Amino acid sequence: MDGHVPMNTPLLEVDDLTRHFRVGGGRLFRRASHVRAVDGIRFDLNRGETLGLVGESGCGKSTTGRLVLGIDSPTSGAVRFEGKSLDTLSVAEWRQIRCDMQMIFQDPYGSLDPRIAIATQIREPLDIHNIGDTAERNGKVDEMLDAVGLPRAVRDRFPHELSGGQQQRVVIARALILQPKLIVCDEPVSALDVSVQAQVVNLLNELQSRFNLSYLFISHDLGIVRHICERVAVMYVGQIVEMADRSSLFEQPLHPYSRALISAIPIPDPDASREKILLQGDPPSPISVPSGCRFHTRCPFAEDRCRTEEPEFRTIAPGRAVACHFAERWTS
Repeated sequence: MDGHVPMNTPLLEVDDLTRHFRVGGGRLFRRASHVRAVDGIRFDLNRGETLGLVGESGCGKSTTGRLVLGIDSPTSGAVRFEGKSLDTLSVAEWRQIRCDMQMIFQDPYGSLDPRIAIATQIREPLDIHNIGDTAERNGKVDEMLDAVGLPRAVRDRFPHELSGGQQQRVVIARALILQPKLIVCDEPVSALDVSVQAQVVNLLNELQSRFNLSYLFISHDLGIVRHICERVAVMYVGQIVEMADRSSLFEQPLHPYSRALISAIPIPDPDASREKILLQGDPPSPISVPSGCRFHTRCPFAEDRCRTEEPEFRTIAPGRAVACHFAERWTS
């Protein structure tokens, strides 16, 4: 292989990806079970695109992000980056891939070492990969501080001396310093004050345009997802139940779960009204997944077919797919 990748090839391809965790067994728990954290999902991500991955806590969003980056190994399925399957990479190829794929975690303070100065932490990826000499690395740190809107005076400070928003900017600077192509953003603003969230989201938008980044944006906040993402995948108990471009999903959701999530988004106009779909109960355990449609135990529109027959994840229109037997009910 000459290493050339056609420009029309998606940057990231996820094919029938599954991750099951074994629990129980042994002397205390003799019967072993499996948590079906991610259970056969497919999607791709284009260059320069932001794909949102949304759903309730425990649906498998963060596990998906870790699988994409190779932090966890899949039970089955494949992840391809620029056409290369991650499970076939050599050690040298993995080292290069680590430069091209980075992650921004939910808790900025937990992502930083409280004992190490900010400049050293931002520079660390360059040190690990032995990129440039000392002067070049320090100069790159200053460039990244400028890019994320932090004064260079923070170089010698420690994480506890910064606000939450500043800490997350440091994390973003560290992720950017290797000039990656893909960044997995795992709830990157949920730990921040509401007043700071918009600043960080706008910063991510600006950096994407400046550095031609692709984002896999994991979140439970649909308001933020609507602002930053071009396409959205909705997850429920380990599976993607709907995939659509932003406007189609928010204007006409086709899966009952998507409809319930979107109906719960607050409306800033106090005089405006929207029909809310209230879901009863909690999501089922990924250890004991219901038969048929996984959502039927909470779906207000479920019928007998939903309880016994698992819906196919099918294409409804170009670029739009849904796993619901009766999705056509909500098309016009």
